[in-house]
Amino acid sequence: MGFATKTKNLVDELTGATKERVGDVCGDERLRVEGVRQRDDARARQAREERAEQSDHEWDRTGAQ
Repeated sequence: MGFATKTKNLVDELTGATKERVGDVCGDERLRVEGVRQRDDARARQAREERAEQSDHEWDRTGAQ
């Protein structure tokens, strides 16, 4: 996983968390829900990337081609 992908996922996660908190403070349920979804999507993308990367390392370690 590249630096750009990791950075984008982190930015999306932080943006989502910020939207969620602003929605809480302002009483804007739509913004809060949007933030939760954005944060969760970013975390899910990050987890998929990490699993794929781990799988690639396992594949390389076994010497399979």
